[in-house]
This record gives sequence, structure tokens and C-alpha cells, in this order.
Amino acid sequence: MEGDGGKLLLDAARSVHSLIDLSNPEWDLLLRLAVRNRLLGRIAAQLDAERLLDRVPSKAAEILGSAQVLVNHRQRQIMWELDRVAWALADTGVHPIVLKGGAYLLADLPFARGRFFADVDFMVPRERLPESEAALLARGWQSQKQSSYDQRYYREWMHELPPLRHAEREIEVDLHHTILPLTSRLTPPADILFASAREATETGYRVLSPSHMVLHSATHLFHDGQIVGGLRDLVDINDLLIYFGRESTFWSDLMSHSELLDLTRPLFFALRFSKALLKTPIPEDVIRESERFAPNPIARAFMDALVTRVLATHHAERPSAPIAAWLLYVRSHWLRMPPRLLFPHLARKAWARIRRPAAD
Repeated sequence: MEGDGGKLLLDAARSVHSLIDLSNPEWDLLLRLAVRNRLLGRIAAQLDAERLLDRVPSKAAEILGSAQVLVNHRQRQIMWELDRVAWALADTGVHPIVLKGGAYLLADLPFARGRFFADVDFMVPRERLPESEAALLARGWQSQKQSSYDQRYYREWMHELPPLRHAEREIEVDLHHTILPLTSRLTPPADILFASAREATETGYRVLSPSHMVLHSATHLFHDGQIVGGLRDLVDINDLLIYFGRESTFWSDLMSHSELLDLTRPLFFALRFSKALLKTPIPEDVIRESERFAPNPIARAFMDALVTRVLATHHAERPSAPIAAWLLYVRSHWLRMPPRLLFPHLARKAWARIRRPAAD
């Protein structure tokens, strides 16, 4: 990637040892980019683990220390929310799968330390959604989307219910029944995900299998997501690949299950950009096999150009970044919904944004 800021942040994501000799202006730029990309807590945790915090400039060390306090507080909030949701669902007999960051925390994955969590994501079988939602609503959670259109949007087209939040707490709870919208161009069979899920200690929760964790993260970033601001998600993929890559069957499981779940294209992009940007140690035979899932040369060049312009950079470094960000935004929605639903949806959202300032 071009631009000093992008290089600084990518170097930090690969190894915090690269930070020891930074100048004060470089630290200033790095910290601002780390905040924007939700990586400040991870950098702080890794510096702490490597016993390098005392070699960081004092002002930077103060900011990093504050990030650790914030992350630790948020993780306690997340664990309490997990406890409360388990309590609320106890009588239903539903044992949800915890997704994304909450799953990394429950599974005690090393890189969960330092990771900031915005919300908690669960997945239950679609037929168990009504009783799961009813149990949460009866115990104080409230829907955060009240309009009839938003309710229809989530319940008929999306892979999750409208987000919930308890009246006494700030953590958002997202209740999924699969990992991609029902209107998406890819429709991985959710029953395969449920069948392979693993118990998460004695919490009553389950987490996705290692290969499915990677595939979900890859899909969230390179199919359902906008990619803009997604370096933290790419770092998650990098960390998952490094951690689980030591298991004897992981790489073969990853490749075979990507085909079983029809998620080969997101996996191709995840492996491609993780290796290119973060130097993830991916076996060469896996890289070669993933080439079978590559798009045509024009689409590949399109993604190469856009993704490298929006990950780990700021717009001052690349004037073309806002255009790349907009194109990736359009791409994510094009993959998420068919045109007959997409264009009315975007028009409605645009109109709502226009009207909002006048209403305020």
C-alpha cells in the first residue's frame, strides 16, 4: 500500500516490534489511524504482552493504556450481556451460537485480548427465532427499529431480526438465523453451520468451528460488508488463520467447507488480501487451490485496486480513496439484494437522510 500511514498501520498489525523506533509524528499518525480502524486496543495488548510498553513515548503510552482500560471495561460488559441473554433464554432450551468477537472472547482466543466489541451477535435456528425473541422482549430487551419498513426489511429479507437493546444497558444484541441476508447472491446452508458448532466451555453457548469462523469473517468482510474501515476484520482473519492453522486438518477443512457452503469467492479474497497486506503465513498449496475460486481478471483487478485504496489508509494519502469507498459500498449492496429490492431500498434510505436534518 502507498502512503506512510497505511504502511505504519500494516506494520503494526503484523508485528508491534516495528513500532519501537517510530518518531513522535509517526506515533501521532499511527494512533489516529489505529483508532479509525478499531485496532488501538489490539496494538496496546500486543505491546503489553511483548513487554514493550515502556519503550513507547510517554504520551503514546498514556493513550494505549487508556485503550486497554476501555477494552477491558467493554469486554466485561459483553460477558455480562452474554450471561443475561443465557439467563433470558434458559427456559426455551435454545443454545445459541455466539458469532464474531463474542465468540473469540468465549473461546479464549489469544487475539481477543485487546479487541473492542461493538455488540453481541447470536445465531439460532430460524424456527426458534420467535420464542427466542419473545423471551428477550419479556425480560427487558427492546427493538431498536420501530418503523414498519425496517421491521419488514429485517424479518423478510435479512439474516437477523431487528437489533435489540436492554432498557438498562447499552449493548446491542443481534439475533441471527444464518450468516448472510436471505436476498443475498450467496445462501450458505445454515444447518451445516449448526451441525459443526462447538460447545463454548460451560456457558451454554456454542461457537462456530474453526473453518466456519474464518469463512464467516471472510464473508462478512468481502461479501456482506462494505470493506471500508475493515482492516480490523482482515486482522481478525489473519489472527484466525495463524491460530487455527496449527491444527492438522484446518486447511483442508477450510477449503472443502468453503465449497460446501458456497463461500469460495469470499475465501479467495480473504486469503489474497490477508497474505498481500498482512503477510499471513498461508501454505502455498492453499493459495494455489484458492485460485480456482478467483473471479475473472477484470473483477480481480477491480478488487485489487479498490481494496488496497481503502484498507489502512486515510483519504489525505489517496485522493481516489473516497471513490473507491463508494464503489465498494455499491458492490456490497449489489451482492446483498436483487435490483428490484435494492433500488427502492437505497432510495428510501437516501430520502430518510435528506429529511432527518429538517426533522431535528
